[in-house]
Amino acid sequence: MIYLSGLSVVLALALVPSCTEALKDGECEVCVGFLERFYQTLQDNDVKFDSDSIEKALLKSCKEAKGKENRFCYYIGATSDAATKIINEVSKPMSYHVPVEKICEKLKKKDSQICELKYDKQVDLSSVDLKKLKVKDLKKILEEWGESCKGCVEKSDFIRKINELMPKYAPNAAKARTDL
Repeated sequence: MIYLSGLSVVLALALVPSCTEALKDGECEVCVGFLERFYQTLQDNDVKFDSDSIEKALLKSCKEAKGKENRFCYYIGATSDAATKIINEVSKPMSYHVPVEKICEKLKKKDSQICELKYDKQVDLSSVDLKKLKVKDLKKILEEWGESCKGCVEKSDFIRKINELMPKYAPNAAKARTDL
């Protein structure tokens, strides 16, 4: 009898889901980073904190998102080409001022890909030797600036274009560089 009651307690505890699955450091960095900036934007623009207003603002922010943040928006269904829509998993808790980390924990349970997104490491243009970067990385620098290099065939063409545009997009790095 005691054996059966002990077994039932163990079985009941095993079936109860653990509710202490907090995010580890660095986990869900795109989710947390994007939603923290988004939440701050809502506060700065005095947006009404109801689910519909937040959803509209989220769709607007996602239209302007690029790179990994655009991929995050795709996963939550805030882009026009997304297959699923779980925007309400963001807008509803945010309307109650739930911390961003908690929202990302819930999103992780719905779709684990959301927390696998990581930001690309940023290149320090003031000290990096552009000649040692891969063409892919040089293209990414231009893409981040919203520029393209039409007619660029060789690595030296991309480097020349970056050096031309650096004073416009990264003036501090341009001043710090000695090889210009």
